[in-house]
Amino acid sequence: MENVVEVENLSFHYGDKAALSGLTFSVGRGEIFGFLGPNGGGKTTTFKILSTLFSCQPGQVKMFGMDLVKEKIQIRRKMGIVFQLPALDKKLKVRENLEHQGHLYGLAGKELQDRIDRDLERLSLKNREKDKVETLSGGLQRRVELAKALLSNPELMILDEPSTGLDPAARKEFWGHLESLRKEKGMTVLVTTHYLEEADRCDRLLILDQGKKVALGNPDQLKAEIGGEVLRLRAKNPNDLMAQITQKLKVKTLLVGGLIQIEEKKAHNLVGPLLEAFPEEILSLTLGLPTLEDVFIHKTGRRMLEERE
Repeated sequence: MENVVEVENLSFHYGDKAALSGLTFSVGRGEIFGFLGPNGGGKTTTFKILSTLFSCQPGQVKMFGMDLVKEKIQIRRKMGIVFQLPALDKKLKVRENLEHQGHLYGLAGKELQDRIDRDLERLSLKNREKDKVETLSGGLQRRVELAKALLSNPELMILDEPSTGLDPAARKEFWGHLESLRKEKGMTVLVTTHYLEEADRCDRLLILDQGKKVALGNPDQLKAEIGGEVLRLRAKNPNDLMAQITQKLKVKTLLVGGLIQIEEKKAHNLVGPLLEAFPEEILSLTLGLPTLEDVFIHKTGRRMLEERE
């Protein structure tokens, strides 16, 4: 598979603080590639570098085989960008927003109008083209943002937390449009997210924490690395109970966010023995298959806490 993005040993600092440390990955043509991690993990910094808003510090970035430092203008012509914060003029109509965006790309006349019609149809917005943006729901406004980014016929779409603030139904609909674009146009999509259900829809996923790569791979394969099932216990005295479980049942435990976590191939077999051995100490118990949150916990020993970036 041809690589559209190649990042090697990339680092970035805000003053003395390291936002990225030795990051290396590549993205193949036609992939939906996700960046998952807590706020402060390095997702937005990576987005700003790949979208050419930040200059490279140590490391190298190539996009479409071109050097990001030396051929920035040529790279920009091949990408579309959707920012986390809205970039629409809410007092203008939907079509007017797209017309002004087209002018920024040097488009005009019939070519511009044809492209607007195409993208309005593609995103089911044709019947809203005369509506002011401020009258649209959050989900519809996000579709207008995507239509703007598509006007230049980009080969690569970069989106920073594109569904923040949307309800689950609107998020699902938005991702349906992304998957259609990949299928119909072979578009490569890079997306940052902190929603686990969105990360599960990516072909591959880079999990970041404190500017470093925690894991990289297909979401299902990453979860399979944990193996089996995940058992969580809420206890009166979790530290004491952990020691007792280790001594009596000979299983490995982990304290995460005040809960005792056990990762075992057949963790369900432990439910009975645990409740029988520690009926007074255990307050509640949950059992499930591994999630991407569990992958993060497995790699870092803590939950994907939300910290301001």
